[in-house]
Amino acid sequence: MTYCVALRLDRGLVFMSDTRTNAGVDNISVFRKMYSWASEDRFITVLTAGNLATTQAVVSLLDERSKAVGDRVPSVLGQASVFQVARLVGDTLKEVIKSNAGDGQTADASFNATMILGGQVGDGEPRLFLIYPEGNFIEASADTPFFQIGEMKYGRPIIVRAFDPRMSFADAIKLLLVSFDSTIKANLSVGLPIDYLIYEAGTHRAAHEGRIQADDPYFQKISSGWGEALRRAFDSLPPFAIPG
Repeated sequence: MTYCVALRLDRGLVFMSDTRTNAGVDNISVFRKMYSWASEDRFITVLTAGNLATTQAVVSLLDERSKAVGDRVPSVLGQASVFQVARLVGDTLKEVIKSNAGDGQTADASFNATMILGGQVGDGEPRLFLIYPEGNFIEASADTPFFQIGEMKYGRPIIVRAFDPRMSFADAIKLLLVSFDSTIKANLSVGLPIDYLIYEAGTHRAAHEGRIQADDPYFQKISSGWGEALRRAFDSLPPFAIPG
């Protein structure tokens, strides 16, 4: 299992993903789930969740077709818009799932994967897409300004209550770390390190990216501070009046 989130802010995009993969409690590994491609006039980031072999095959194909000579097409860096990139990634995901599924199996089989894609091409607006195993996708909007994939249920209420598209990048990272901390405490299949990336609109490059380890002082402060804040909030609520 995994947990990945991407936010669409007024200022740009913010991405965050955990790195834990597991095939049972005694087989836990760390694998990157965030990948980026950039050139002079475009920037694309993809977050992945689902079958690790499937997601790695998709990323490897996209990477190979982007770096190889001109006869290797289509390329992530050669599309006219982020929408076209989403179509390419969706088609590649569907292609990989189909090639591994075998007769009679569909995208609902164990080879499935889901992806979040975001970025900017040329003078177009930064855009964010959620790509399903079948290759189709939906786009973030003012009504749905963020996407989650993987183990999302524990961290979603925090984002729903506190997200504001006008917030700063620093506050967005803080919000996502609270969401991740709540998820990690509730589900052992999600864990640190956590990767993050900030993209500022119009720059066509990462404004900042990094990895947060389990011993990171700021994350530890967020984790303990959020727990204490919840206890104070709970204590401040009026008591329930038991009838009789």
